[in-house]
Amino acid sequence: MRFATRTTLLLTLALCTAVTTAHAQDGQWINLFDGETTFGWTAMGDAKWAVADGALSAAEGTGGLIATTSKFQDFELTAEIKLKEECSTGLVFHGSLEGHPSENGSGVLWLREAKGSGSPWHTVHVSAKGNKVTVELDGKAADATPGTNKTGRIGLLYHHNGAANVAMKNVKLRPLGMEPLFNGKDLKGWNAIPDRKSVFSVVDGALNIKNGNGQIETAKTFRDFTFQIDVYSNGDHLNSGVFFRTPVGVFWKGYESQLRNQWQGDDRTKPVDYGTGGNYGNQNSRKVVTSDRQWFTKTIVVNENHAAVWLDGYQVSDYLDERAISANADGKSGYVDKAGTINLQGHDPTTDLSFKNILIQEYGK
Repeated sequence: MRFATRTTLLLTLALCTAVTTAHAQDGQWINLFDGETTFGWTAMGDAKWAVADGALSAAEGTGGLIATTSKFQDFELTAEIKLKEECSTGLVFHGSLEGHPSENGSGVLWLREAKGSGSPWHTVHVSAKGNKVTVELDGKAADATPGTNKTGRIGLLYHHNGAANVAMKNVKLRPLGMEPLFNGKDLKGWNAIPDRKSVFSVVDGALNIKNGNGQIETAKTFRDFTFQIDVYSNGDHLNSGVFFRTPVGVFWKGYESQLRNQWQGDDRTKPVDYGTGGNYGNQNSRKVVTSDRQWFTKTIVVNENHAAVWLDGYQVSDYLDERAISANADGKSGYVDKAGTINLQGHDPTTDLSFKNILIQEYGK
């Protein structure tokens, strides 16, 4: 990769062409950076990225990029960026790991800090929805120039111009223009797998599942998306899951994002049975941050062979499936590459979970 020094402040954003319905809703915020680790990020080039004082920073190397492992389409983004005087950086949107951002369809906010500025923290706010983009820098409107990518990563560039030093913190994103999958009144748009024990109903505006085993799935199929759902476990350590890329009408296939608020002893970093947010059979949740008898929001971002999960805005899993394609669409034994239903699991006779605010942003629309 090569990185050029800029002497002006320029914003170039990649727009997307997603079409939303009249009932589209904006989603919940997630933290792209946890303030403590580089979990959910990947680095290119030889820049030395580190976390200190709640910020992601680099001060060594000849050039580089650190970017989210997940890709996003329509979103609202906020971040704070700081750089040393007479140094430059770029905040990347809809970015790619291939080539230079000025050539690969990415959008970039190029920043160069003036001499004598005192190196303040700069606040960036971006809203990218369809062909409409609005940008604010330090509370003031900024011009936007469209790029070509429809989806992509959020990233920060490191330029070696003198003794460069860049940092970023408080990086938050929420998906925009999400389609509701549940109307809160009945089970329209959902199909229960027949001849199973689970009982599905709507109680106080929530989709409730009791007993099991069983499965209720979306009438539509999806491949790449951002999905959000509010969950309530009405008992201790109840077992359920959100399945995705499941063949229509097929029981418990595709990938499973686990729902089980249980951990070993007092250590939430030691989940039981993969833990809530874990990719069942493949990757444990790194921390069970949710509890029973409390509403929480699960966010699942799926693109190609990558799936990531956030719980109440905190990223808990980050799974890249590099296996051969599964012959029977079983995500525990191999890569599932085709679109499928999203479904909710009734696990056993103790099952009693409620779900509401079920939203999806389908990529490519």
